[in-house]
Amino acid sequence: MTRPAAPLADPDTFAAGPPWELFARLRAEEPVAWTPEEAPHVGFWSVTRHRDIVAVSRDWQTFSSARGVSLEELDDDQLTHRTSLIDTDPPRHTALRKLVAPSFGPKVVNGYETFLRGIVGRALDDALELAARDGTLDVVEHVSSQVPVRVLCRLLDVDDSVHTRLTAWGDRLVGHTDPELADVLLGSAESEAYRLVPFRSPAALEVFEYGRSLAAQRRAAPGVDLVTTLATATVDGEQLSEKDFDNYFLLLALAGQETTRQAVSLAVLTLIEQPGALERLAEQPSLLQGPALDEFLRWGPPVYHMRRTATRDAEIGGVAVKAGDKIALWYPSGNRDERAVPDPDVFDLDRTGVDLLTFGKGGPHFCMGSFLARLELRVTLQEFAARVASLRLAGPPERLRSNFVNGVKRLPVALATR
Repeated sequence: MTRPAAPLADPDTFAAGPPWELFARLRAEEPVAWTPEEAPHVGFWSVTRHRDIVAVSRDWQTFSSARGVSLEELDDDQLTHRTSLIDTDPPRHTALRKLVAPSFGPKVVNGYETFLRGIVGRALDDALELAARDGTLDVVEHVSSQVPVRVLCRLLDVDDSVHTRLTAWGDRLVGHTDPELADVLLGSAESEAYRLVPFRSPAALEVFEYGRSLAAQRRAAPGVDLVTTLATATVDGEQLSEKDFDNYFLLLALAGQETTRQAVSLAVLTLIEQPGALERLAEQPSLLQGPALDEFLRWGPPVYHMRRTATRDAEIGGVAVKAGDKIALWYPSGNRDERAVPDPDVFDLDRTGVDLLTFGKGGPHFCMGSFLARLELRVTLQEFAARVASLRLAGPPERLRSNFVNGVKRLPVALATR
């Protein structure tokens, strides 16, 4: 009898969060599993073991990003219009990455800590005042959605009041498979009108328009910010085309807030689900200067997968794949692979030596914003633990309907302050 295919192509599989039991079965029995999709898509290979995810990530010549990093199959016309930094391979990827990489290096990012603590402190004070008045608090709305986006405003050198628009755009883009958030659902007949823009979302067009207006301002009056960098950049002696600028700006506007926002929400949910963790952080905030931060990121990674495409016939974990096949790297599964992580289903703030997959692993596509994301998460958790004495759910967490972003839309809590 043929075992039923793993339903990882279906966003509803992730309705309650990562399908841990399914991932464990795949790792044990079928670590490189063929996963069919509905037409017109043809299916993909699901890679669930840590070792295999690392091997694919490092071999970009064989397992390319140039056909896109989501499971949507793009024709050449779509690729021409939608390709951004993450949808390229070296040497193009290297040249584009170098444009903004210095702004995300550790030396620059470490200089943000004082500024960031001010943002986090104000956001938490406002949130706790609201909780004291109303009895409950939505962590996503009043904490997670307040911090990374305000840092992004500073990097773009735009007024802080823009943060609500940036957050709303992010919701509509990553929510393109969620009926509550999507303008048009991915795969619907209506989405065909937007097939040439990222996520097939009208929100992308609004982000493009906003980015172009900023670019015009910075070309007239350059500053020291990411918009100026992109608006005046040259690659191989040529300025970025409007299309390249559009897609790069959208990537920064989305990745600069969305993944860290989800990481914060998932970390707070972890504090609720793990007795003693909140008090431990309050007593030892320095834990988050070390491997304990990686344990939060291992336990609640904000991205489910990235896709690669085989450029030639090859093998992954002894399984033959053909040129043109899609491959999905399932990071939550790799982060809990018992072959790489002792007692992987135990949350351990004293765990050391975790070979974390949350930011990618090896190769040219390691997350450029990882230093900033770590700083934002560390400071937020330290300031949260310093203010909050107890924490419990005031209602069920509401998850994003997505097999791409491990998202929490609402996280209602009741809490007591210190």
